Amino acid sequence: MSCTSNLSQSPEYRSFRSSVPLKVIIVDKDNTKEWKLYDCGPKTVRCPLFCLPPASGTADIFFKQALALSAKGIRVISAEPPAYWNIRDFCEGFRKLLDHLGLDRIHIFGPSLGGYLAQKFAEYTSNCPRVSSLILCNTFVDTSIFNSHESASIFWILPSLVLKRMLMGNFGSEKVDLQMVDAIDFMVERLESIPQTDLASRLTLNCHRGYVQAHKLVALPVTIIDVFDECALSGNVREELCKCYPNAKLAHLKSGGNFPYLSRYGEVNLHLQIHLRQFDDSPFAASERPLINRS
Repeated sequence: MSCTSNLSQSPEYRSFRSSVPLKVIIVDKDNTKEWKLYDCGPKTVRCPLFCLPPASGTADIFFKQALALSAKGIRVISAEPPAYWNIRDFCEGFRKLLDHLGLDRIHIFGPSLGGYLAQKFAEYTSNCPRVSSLILCNTFVDTSIFNSHESASIFWILPSLVLKRMLMGNFGSEKVDLQMVDAIDFMVERLESIPQTDLASRLTLNCHRGYVQAHKLVALPVTIIDVFDECALSGNVREELCKCYPNAKLAHLKSGGNFPYLSRYGEVNLHLQIHLRQFDDSPFAASERPLINRS
């Protein structure tokens, strides 16, 4: 894949790709299912921030978070899953990945599909919790908003070009500033690199009938990062998310579009830090604890 966007040519992105190795991990019996991830920050941290991408994203779209937060001592793992065709298989695969990495608990930052999968994984493991908290961005709790339940069963046979067009139709290009244009260009590049099978499986998870049983997650600390300007999700969808988590902390950004973690990364990183700070003196700290002066 040729990289021509401003972000992929930036010194920051090149530094990330040259200094942080891409890890490929297989946890299923099917050895074609490869999790791809980047692991930044102190490996002694046992409850890191885990970033799950939207349907159109790859693990490296969180390079702005990985570099900035790891520099502050926070361990950040950004990962993209292999092709899973139903929520249960995804959750089982994710659980096996955490077991492989030796992680009992994690905090999850998830935009769009990543946020939905984060909630479903927290729900799936609610009886034996693996999720310490959630940071949700431009996401949803019910797939019925996509009105594509009937189509979901045939995504697996659709050509890659058709699937990519379905996703790019939601990117938007009006009323955007230069940072948002750069974010869209970068995401288009990432989308072009995703194989047909992975795209089809993500769209299937995105559109297959399902909803989050939020009552199982009421005790979970949640921060909702939202944008006031236009994004792929309607205002009603965002309101429904907030209703499901009445105790959530709300972090509203004036603008940022569909990909604020790229276009407004400074604000998003600040909200991530504020969210994680509440765990600093607990076993679920996402950063290394400062040494106690015993003198």
